[in-house]
Amino acid sequence: MTDSRPDNADNDAWDAIFRTQPDGEPAADTGADPSATAAAPTSRRAARAIAASAPGRGRASRESRPKKRRKWPWVLLAVFLVLVGGAGAAAWWAWSNYEPQIREVLGIELPNDYEGTGNGTEVLFAIQPGDIGSDIATNLVDAGVTMTFDAFYDLLLADPSIQFQPGTYPLEEEMSAQAALDVLADSENIITIRALVREGLRAGEVIAALSEATGVPLEDYEAAIADPQALGVPAEAPNIEGYLFPATYTFEPGLTALDHVQRLVNETFSRLDARGVAVEDRHRILTIASLIQREARLEEDFYRVSRVIQNRLAIDMMLQFDSATQYGTGDTGSVWSSAEALGDDNPYNTYAITGLPIGPIAAPGDVALDAALAPADGEWLYFVTIDLRTGETQFSNTLAEHEQGVARLREWCRASDENSAFCA
Repeated sequence: MTDSRPDNADNDAWDAIFRTQPDGEPAADTGADPSATAAAPTSRRAARAIAASAPGRGRASRESRPKKRRKWPWVLLAVFLVLVGGAGAAAWWAWSNYEPQIREVLGIELPNDYEGTGNGTEVLFAIQPGDIGSDIATNLVDAGVTMTFDAFYDLLLADPSIQFQPGTYPLEEEMSAQAALDVLADSENIITIRALVREGLRAGEVIAALSEATGVPLEDYEAAIADPQALGVPAEAPNIEGYLFPATYTFEPGLTALDHVQRLVNETFSRLDARGVAVEDRHRILTIASLIQREARLEEDFYRVSRVIQNRLAIDMMLQFDSATQYGTGDTGSVWSSAEALGDDNPYNTYAITGLPIGPIAAPGDVALDAALAPADGEWLYFVTIDLRTGETQFSNTLAEHEQGVARLREWCRASDENSAFCA
């Protein structure tokens, strides 16, 4: 290629900008013989460091040659103007490929940082576990938060004590590096979404609670639970019921309904695994635990109800649990099952089938799981809650004792209008 440099250009100035390595990248101006030039710096900071440390480029050297240093920008500007006036294509090529170097020499570098706290456009910025400062600096630029890598990373170099906590933070586009750092350095700014799932809720109630807490449409949750087996629920389960573990959950912003539901299912498996429940026993234990959860009120009674279940199963006696029978017909539940529910033909009607219902009827919590695995000692076959306000429950060995307990409950219901409200 023909050398297009103007005859009157300062050769040192031209070489400082346009000297290249064999691969076409600009080489550092070290002031040494060009044949001994090292590999080109990989960043502007590296280039500045090389230039600052090179022989003859320090402060003392510049001060000893003031006239030559003062004319550098003007020589370059003259060269550039000549190119613009007489060789537009060459000028455009030079500016396109070496704009930063030209700006640096001329002292007209562009800013590398925004000003202020952003332009009002929200950015939810996530710091992942394992991210280091350079990762965060890069991701901030990619997200449109900060202008350059250097603007943010230089702040970290200036204060090595800065640490970050993984999480999602509320930032904006076009923030100054310092403004972004102020937010990210304070873990109190982490955005969290909390959802409370109470023990004993049915699946429909669970996803309604999730939707209310997260703002994700209920329809998305309904779609997420439509295929339980895709979530890892065993094939014998007729639906997702019982597999959405009740607890208080913290979710990161941006997760989907499927993400939330999978988290609850995984938590169920985790709780079962922690108790040594074999995979093939999961469904049975959850079914028993869900019955306990819906029938017992006081913690000690969880273990007694569990014993009643085991005692009845051992002698092939129908469970006759109103909670399961009502679930099978979609009833919201009351003390007394309707005649329609008692006569309905469904696999949850424990007044019509022997053994456990086809699956869980609610979300059992930790106590219910413990009770299902370790029932209390006793010979009880019957129980009835005789004070619906306090949860006091009578456990009986015989039907005659149980009928006395039922009579006590009816008497309690008639004792006052306040009591009767519990018995509806």
